[in-house]
Amino acid sequence: MTPRARDLLLALDQGSSSSRAILFDMSGRVVARAARPLRARRPHPGWVEHDAEALARGMDACLDAVLARLGPRDRVLAAGMAVQRSTVVFCDRASLRPAAAAPSWMDGRAGAVVEALGARQDEIHSLSGLYATPYYSAPKIRWFLDHHAKVRALAAAGRLLCAPVSTYLAARLTRGEMVAVDPTVAQRTLLLNLDSGDWDERLLSLFGLKRELLPSLTVSGGDWGVIRRKGRVIPLRASLGDQQAAAMGLGAAREGDAVINYGTGAFVLRHIGAAPRSAPGLLLAPAASISGERGYFLEGTVHAAATTFEWLSENLGLLDGPEGLDKAWGASRRRVWLLPALGGLGAPRWDYETKTALYGLDADTRPADLARAAAEGLCQLVADAADAMAAAGAPLTRARTAGGLSRSSRLAQFQADVLGAPLERLADFEATALGAASLAARAAGISDAGKLFGARAEKAFSPRLDEAARTRLRAQWSAFVDANRRLGRELPASA
Repeated sequence: MTPRARDLLLALDQGSSSSRAILFDMSGRVVARAARPLRARRPHPGWVEHDAEALARGMDACLDAVLARLGPRDRVLAAGMAVQRSTVVFCDRASLRPAAAAPSWMDGRAGAVVEALGARQDEIHSLSGLYATPYYSAPKIRWFLDHHAKVRALAAAGRLLCAPVSTYLAARLTRGEMVAVDPTVAQRTLLLNLDSGDWDERLLSLFGLKRELLPSLTVSGGDWGVIRRKGRVIPLRASLGDQQAAAMGLGAAREGDAVINYGTGAFVLRHIGAAPRSAPGLLLAPAASISGERGYFLEGTVHAAATTFEWLSENLGLLDGPEGLDKAWGASRRRVWLLPALGGLGAPRWDYETKTALYGLDADTRPADLARAAAEGLCQLVADAADAMAAAGAPLTRARTAGGLSRSSRLAQFQADVLGAPLERLADFEATALGAASLAARAAGISDAGKLFGARAEKAFSPRLDEAARTRLRAQWSAFVDANRRLGRELPASA
């Protein structure tokens, strides 16, 4: 019997810990997926980097694996790609051969570059929608130009390309046909002017950089070239940042829609419509687009989500991976307090001095109590970002959630409790890949693209705390964080 021909969409998802490729049918159902781990190297304290060649080979392997699952009559109508946003690859513009390790968005080696710009934070925020931190690309580019001979030599020869991950992968996959970046990723260089949508000369000047080092700019959904692989020709029709892709996959397309995505970090995004609006302590991020239409999110970032649980598991042996969280939480009998500050505190504090801290331990404290404390601390930090949104006139009245940690029902319930707002969790949590595939389908003009937005909620979580109890718990959390921030300023960091 001849297999039935299928029309399919391909999503490529390059995250911080894995490369992934997923094939969807036209109803948004996953028909094939492949993943390869992406290892981060930490050669010095505060440094986090990837082997760029290994990153690209991982994506190639995933792509080959899902294409091998296709029947001869199956058609891949379009591909979309979602990527980690602030990691940068230094490569030769002509050959795309990497010249150095690729510093991750988590890499903090450029802290001194950022410290020198402390008096310019308001200007940087007004132009870019971001605050200058070592996690964005521009400080890293400056650091590598100052400290890495091969990168500096390529720049002097006029051959250096400072490529966000999306640029690097798209250029390799299309054999150099497309060397570009979309606004959702370009913004994370800290060099994009949100109003003009172009590289900003004032921002470039702050870091001593030239636009010739950067890729060209284009829309998120459009002609990104063609992937030719395993005898197939696949139009690449979308490339965007992972958080904007997740928001799209979760259906956050209108003003008031909000999403929380728990990955390596945790991100809360609230759509504020077509008019940009800054808020103290929060980021202003562009939404993905096809024809240049404008849309914006207020965004709050928690630097350490899954990494906190990896730390508990791998460094301290206190948790059998994030998947054991519900079991550990159920075994906990008392509340202790944990501030998850690996890599610093993100929105709305942007504090890189305060360290991860525990409070409330006694002779009866058990490992399960610490696992629960880490999860509660993560949820409290997300709620801090949501409170900053409410203070700016953009409250979270409800949110949809995705990412690996969202599978913990106890975490999702506590998140709803401290937000004071209901959460919905999708039945299939491939939100990032689904968003990339959806945008590619729309950009390719596929008539059935709208069906991909029909993902159903698997479970709803309504707040169980009354307002008085929530207010009391949130006040206790604020006191705990404030006390540890004072300690961070008064006590020297350990050697």
